[in-house]
Amino acid sequence: MSSYQPSQGESGTKRVVQAQVCVAGGGPAGLVNALLLARAGIQVVVLEKHNDFLRDFRGDTVHPTTLRIMDELGFIDEFLDLPHTKINRVAFDTDGSIRTFGNFSALKWLGFKQPYIALMPQWDFLDFLAEKASTYPEFTLLRNAEVTDLIFDGDRVAGVRTPELEVRAELVIAADGRKSTVRAAADLKTAAAHSPMDVLWFRLKWRPGDPEELFGVLRKGMLIAMIYRGDYWQVAYLMPKGSNPCDGSLEEFKKRLVSVRPQLQEHVNDLQSWDDTSQLDVRVDRLKTWWRTGLLCIGDAAHAMSPAGGVGINLAVADAVAAANILYAPLRESRLTDADLAKVQRRRELPTRIIQAVQVFLQNTAVEPYLSGDLSPVHLPKLVGLGPLQFIPPIIVGRGFRPEHVRTPDIHAA
Repeated sequence: MSSYQPSQGESGTKRVVQAQVCVAGGGPAGLVNALLLARAGIQVVVLEKHNDFLRDFRGDTVHPTTLRIMDELGFIDEFLDLPHTKINRVAFDTDGSIRTFGNFSALKWLGFKQPYIALMPQWDFLDFLAEKASTYPEFTLLRNAEVTDLIFDGDRVAGVRTPELEVRAELVIAADGRKSTVRAAADLKTAAAHSPMDVLWFRLKWRPGDPEELFGVLRKGMLIAMIYRGDYWQVAYLMPKGSNPCDGSLEEFKKRLVSVRPQLQEHVNDLQSWDDTSQLDVRVDRLKTWWRTGLLCIGDAAHAMSPAGGVGINLAVADAVAAANILYAPLRESRLTDADLAKVQRRRELPTRIIQAVQVFLQNTAVEPYLSGDLSPVHLPKLVGLGPLQFIPPIIVGRGFRPEHVRTPDIHAA
């Protein structure tokens, strides 16, 4: 367990936590990384700024690569006991009928035992990870602990500060999201890419007779993703960057939805006010350098992803696994160097660049042209989703590029 000692802070007595690794952010990347390091015998403190994980409209797509990591850890049966729905195919409604675009069954040929996407509330995923990590004495989770600044020893990052405490560590891992406080405090530079869209999220109740799958609604001037969540739809309404339907009439917005998909006639009444919606500022960017001495950024703190394909969580988890695989031995042997941190970036930067390039291409060619128009049907080429071509998008999304495997040992295993 991490040790504690009193220290004089800038405003009275401030608690000091000593650990080998301090992880800023209790999201998927932070908790997976902390879990893997703790099982390898590394003392880890995770700082989560909230008291719990109960926040809505966060990424809930758990892809086959992440499911395989849960399997490699021996957790898969318990994990799949958590509430979730399965997505076996991706489909589009371009003219009133639903047409298959991608089929995940092809992943069986690549050795995946779970060839589907599991849609799981992120708070359940995070509670599960925190519970599993807490079985290791090397793991500490501190809630209501928002990182506000870094501690430096010369040019080296030596820890972090919160309003209540300091955490001194050999390594700080920034996993605090796309608006990372740690990244900003470290003055790491970002290379941004254009994103032509934002997303408005909201819920509609699922009704008997509705489809039980994920599908998109595509018209000229209207792009919607309908994500089946069991007893409700999680709806993503794509809109031009900087625009906001909330500036207009809610009733007109409802009529617009019904005009392209009349099956939503009753559903739209579930929207009582604009307070039932949440807007996402879509970004696609990445750090030029993910590290500096004593600090490593992973997940959204290193690279913000578009929601296209729902790959953000899974790319972040892959970062976390790769970082643990590469760093656990140098940390355990007290020989961590900048070269080790740079090795993590080299391992994960190429798949990040490839996925972001695909996302930007899709945004520019398959999204932006349809963000405005007269709501008329869209005629996709006949080749889209034809025969074996159904298997290409799920392989790109479900397997990704350079998937990671758990290489860290469990020193507590019998």
